[in-house]
Amino acid sequence: MWLRVAVLSLLLWGTSCVKNNPTDPLANVLSSEDPKIKKVMDHLDKHEVQVRYTRIDRKNDSIIFTDFDFQVDKNNYFYPASTVKFPAAVAALEKLNTIDSLSMETRFFVEGDSVETTFAKAISEIFAVSDNAANNRLVEFLGQDDINARMQERGVSLIRIAHRLSTDNADDITTKPIVFYLNDSTTSLSNPIINSPIRPIDLNGIKKGKGYIADESLQTGPFDFALKNYYPIEAQTALLKRIIFPEAFPKDERFNLSNGQRTHLLDAMHTLPHQLGYDPEEFYDSYVKFFMFGDTTDPMPEHIKIYNKVGYAYGTLTDCAYIKDTENNIDFMLTATILVNSNGIFNDNTYEYDEVGIPFLAQLGREIYNYELNRTRGKR
Repeated sequence: MWLRVAVLSLLLWGTSCVKNNPTDPLANVLSSEDPKIKKVMDHLDKHEVQVRYTRIDRKNDSIIFTDFDFQVDKNNYFYPASTVKFPAAVAALEKLNTIDSLSMETRFFVEGDSVETTFAKAISEIFAVSDNAANNRLVEFLGQDDINARMQERGVSLIRIAHRLSTDNADDITTKPIVFYLNDSTTSLSNPIINSPIRPIDLNGIKKGKGYIADESLQTGPFDFALKNYYPIEAQTALLKRIIFPEAFPKDERFNLSNGQRTHLLDAMHTLPHQLGYDPEEFYDSYVKFFMFGDTTDPMPEHIKIYNKVGYAYGTLTDCAYIKDTENNIDFMLTATILVNSNGIFNDNTYEYDEVGIPFLAQLGREIYNYELNRTRGKR
């Protein structure tokens, strides 16, 4: 029997400030006088902020999700960047279960690529350091249509994966063949997958800014995201809930993952870069953990685990996370996005990530965490 889930969505539409609200912890957090939050909230028109905080309670055999929203609107576009690697990883694991000859440990390489890898390694790299090439190899295995269909079938709607990341063939609708090692001496070659043509989407804010860099020169006029990936806050949270708490959803909304696959995925989501052998000086603990710790390079405490996927590109920072403190026995989910592009020029690599965006997300995480530490919660 699947656990009954109660979901309460409280929608709060931000203006130039957020008033103290005794029934809404997110509103209180966003009205903080901390300069890392206040700097953003005093200039909301510049930052396209969207936030969803999910409170988690237990009662008898039920998990109760309570969503508190600020400016969350699927019709207001933001560029999701590397957050789209999360659905690619989940879809790849699910597809593996439909092919008897393949597993997470199957070695493979994409035709024309010199790197040989496994699905397990690619997924670990995606979460530990947000590796673009690892993600693109999974897209070649799946095809864009398959990722979208698998998400929609499980109730993670409002998603459109249209392209790969940071590669010359990003928009190619035909995947490259993949060579699989069935054993040490036998290989198998996959057929290319032809996906649907990429069609423009029409949403608020789909054209942004006043100029952009293309062909090494400044182009005037807004940058058009109509052919880019689309993965709004609602869909990001929906996927996270289904992976962290699959038992809280009916069977037709659960992804078909084995226990081993789900364990590997969850481990990958919280594993820190140094635990996979990456240089801790370059890839410090919070390298891809924006909430709570993103504004420091200090080691993260062992009792706090963050299962998440971040994205950052075109001046947009996004994090979708399940945060669990095993020492204080608290957990919650937080998803947020912010634009930090004060000059209005896209693709110029001049963004206020470190000055504004990451400090905001880090403090947002700390404020929600402190609220969780002190609140009265449902039975655990």
